Amino acid sequence: MMPFSSRYAHQARSARRSILTTATILLGGCALLAATACAPAGSASSQSGTAGKPAVLAAFYPLEWLSTKVAGPDATVTGLTRPGVEPHDLELTPRQIADIEQADLVVYLKGVQPAVDEAVEQYAADKAFDVASTVTTLTASAEGHEGEEAHEPVAYDPHLWLDPSRFATVATALGARLGQADAAHTAAYTGRAASTAGELNALDQELQQGLGTCARRTLVTSHTAFGYLADRYRLKQVGISGLDAEAEPAPARIAEVAGIARREKVTTIFTEELLSPKVSEVLAKEVGAATAVLNPIESRPPSGDYLSAARANLATLRTALECT
Repeated sequence: MMPFSSRYAHQARSARRSILTTATILLGGCALLAATACAPAGSASSQSGTAGKPAVLAAFYPLEWLSTKVAGPDATVTGLTRPGVEPHDLELTPRQIADIEQADLVVYLKGVQPAVDEAVEQYAADKAFDVASTVTTLTASAEGHEGEEAHEPVAYDPHLWLDPSRFATVATALGARLGQADAAHTAAYTGRAASTAGELNALDQELQQGLGTCARRTLVTSHTAFGYLADRYRLKQVGISGLDAEAEPAPARIAEVAGIARREKVTTIFTEELLSPKVSEVLAKEVGAATAVLNPIESRPPSGDYLSAARANLATLRTALECT
């Protein structure tokens, strides 16, 4: 699959090549130094290897959450993206690239983080697990891209973790993949994967019931991150911007969304914690709507975890859509 937006690839390509070249030079040098000198706190190298546990690297938060649930005490899981960092903006350090090369398994989502994609291709192609390969993905909508800087064609929407039923499928596949990497604990990984899939399917049922009967079904969002949520629960997503969260929407697009919001009697414009709310706030004022935060769960929540963040989203949506 192609990256979902070439914006990140164009901006990061030269920097990525520089980092990868530097990493190749530094890998040998790091081996000559003490681990604390080469590895920052939180790196895989500083945390893995205890009692011979496999080292698992997860590209960003939802994959880290899932990997931790399935790995349990039998493997060490480390996230590559720190809390509060937009996953698409991640640039790898030489130490992180060394960790990718040394890891037993890298769990990632191809097309989301160009730097991770390239590092995996060069250093970990035989021990990487692309979660998008386990489910049917949604084709990226062109909605919201009007007037943006011209990009290469978008291939697919990567936000599949916002559909718990799809994420349950990923959990099952991850359990099998961990079992391949660590045959001694295959049954434990498979069991935890089944338990996690059960939790995700229960969450799916909560969302099905909670969003089953609502006064309105249109979501006006700051960008089109919620396609899987809308697809699964029969909602209509209208993004001010497209999949590229940092792209500036054209004035014509803002006017178009305002017209849709008025016509469909939208009472809430949804913003995100890691994005500027300014455009959404202006739009909300223009159409006489309130704003509320809808979490794409790309980064670790300030409190709680993936499940609690998804349930908080459900409560927000029920209020905004007047669900009964």
